[in-house]
Amino acid sequence: MTADDSMRFFVSLAQKRSISGAAQEMDLSPPAATKRLAQIEDQMGVKLVNRTTRRISLTPEGEIYLEYAQSILSKIEEMQDVIRNQSGAPAGQLNIHAPLGFGRKYIAPLVSEFVTTYPNLAVRLTLSDKHVSPPDDATDIAIRFGDVPDSRLIARKIAPNRRFISASPRYLDRVGRPVVPQDLNNHQAIALRQNDETASLWRLTKDDQTQAIRVPVKLSTNDGHVALQWAIEGHGLLMRAQWDLAKHLRSGELELVLPEYETPAADIYAVYLQKARLATRISLFLDYLEESFLTKTSTSDYW
Repeated sequence: MTADDSMRFFVSLAQKRSISGAAQEMDLSPPAATKRLAQIEDQMGVKLVNRTTRRISLTPEGEIYLEYAQSILSKIEEMQDVIRNQSGAPAGQLNIHAPLGFGRKYIAPLVSEFVTTYPNLAVRLTLSDKHVSPPDDATDIAIRFGDVPDSRLIARKIAPNRRFISASPRYLDRVGRPVVPQDLNNHQAIALRQNDETASLWRLTKDDQTQAIRVPVKLSTNDGHVALQWAIEGHGLLMRAQWDLAKHLRSGELELVLPEYETPAADIYAVYLQKARLATRISLFLDYLEESFLTKTSTSDYW
């Protein structure tokens, strides 16, 4: 076991907070992972983690080891990237996290194109609506909607994106078409629960005046595809991003509601950790993302 193997294992252990989680990520058996931790602690001569039956926590010495391990591994990665760039095409592994529906529809096809262009690169794409922040869960780039408040991170805007309220024409024919935000109180909403957001509180802005309306919820789900299908089937109003609504609005399956009112922005960002020198594979993929979405937003493929 090399020194960098030990550090990579410990960083994974600190992120996963469990022996089994680190074992799975590092392709080890749980007994082998337990043995590796014991070897690291023997080498350091101190206890690095406190263990319970379910979780682990770092000791003060473990926190110091983690800080130095992350810094050293980052320098090793930077060195390898510089050497690879001297020899030609970029290589190594790129770890990307994206929201489930958006990632499946837009990011996965771009990854396929990207690795075709750069065959020496390996990409691990994780699709989940759980928020992660680089370098958590070994993520180099996270695709996010809306503002990114973490000052450690750089948020590069990939594409503009608005949320709209829509419903099926048959639902609106039956219940009526809202004219002002207060009319929403007489309607049923389909709530999309994601990242602990208040799904039924809708904020609408016009002429610098914002109104917050708590829309009665008929159906709710944490799956965007399900929510969209329910709206198409006439179960109520849905607030959703333009990339998800576009083709259904064009086909007439859905109709915009109160389109003159703006809802909170949902611009698309690629989020990554601020470093003095970005790995070339990260820079290349960021450029590729931005260029691809610039093309998409100018065509009906996106809106």
